[in-house]
Amino acid sequence: MSVHAHREALRVLVLCGSFRTGSMNSRLAALVATLVYRNGATAELAHLRDFDTPSYDGDVEAAQGLPEGASALRDRIQEVHAVIIASPEYNASVPGVVKNAIDWVSRFRPQPFKDKQALLVSASPSMLGGNRGLWSLRVPLEHLGARVYPDMFSLAQAHQAFAEDGELVDGVLQERLTATVGSFLDLVEADTLYPCLQRRWYEFLGDCTSAPVTQRAE
Repeated sequence: MSVHAHREALRVLVLCGSFRTGSMNSRLAALVATLVYRNGATAELAHLRDFDTPSYDGDVEAAQGLPEGASALRDRIQEVHAVIIASPEYNASVPGVVKNAIDWVSRFRPQPFKDKQALLVSASPSMLGGNRGLWSLRVPLEHLGARVYPDMFSLAQAHQAFAEDGELVDGVLQERLTATVGSFLDLVEADTLYPCLQRRWYEFLGDCTSAPVTQRAE
């Protein structure tokens, strides 16, 4: 039996957080989706522009409800077992359009990010590869209950990093990204197919649940 024999049932949303066509993060998201497929899981590649929403406004929400873009993104998150976000870095932080989408999705109950395994990656022409933006992105996702994978991947000097076939020019970086995606999917597989391994570390106080008190046991 193949080591990935059970992964065909796993669905992973690979979401590019950049609106720009042909962006470096779009290329990174496409590569990550390919690696997910090579690991035996189903990759669903999407772009944040597919779920465009207005700036969050409580008055708009009260008068008109949640926008279609936010509802569509909520649905996609609920339909998959894990989410991988390829996000650029704007001014050493998370892009406003990414944070705005999360803010809209945070208004749904039940909360779709709760318990969802998430992996964060970034690409940037800078030497830091957008890593500071990923640290900022972790905060709202973890607050909403997402289980953000500890290891993040940031691709520095991304404007020179891609070969014509979409792979990374640097073989060491390609191996590291491949290993990161593979290890992440190992965790997603265990969390999805083997419930006894699940950890219930909820931190989202805004989500009411009838579940018993969290058992923080390994």
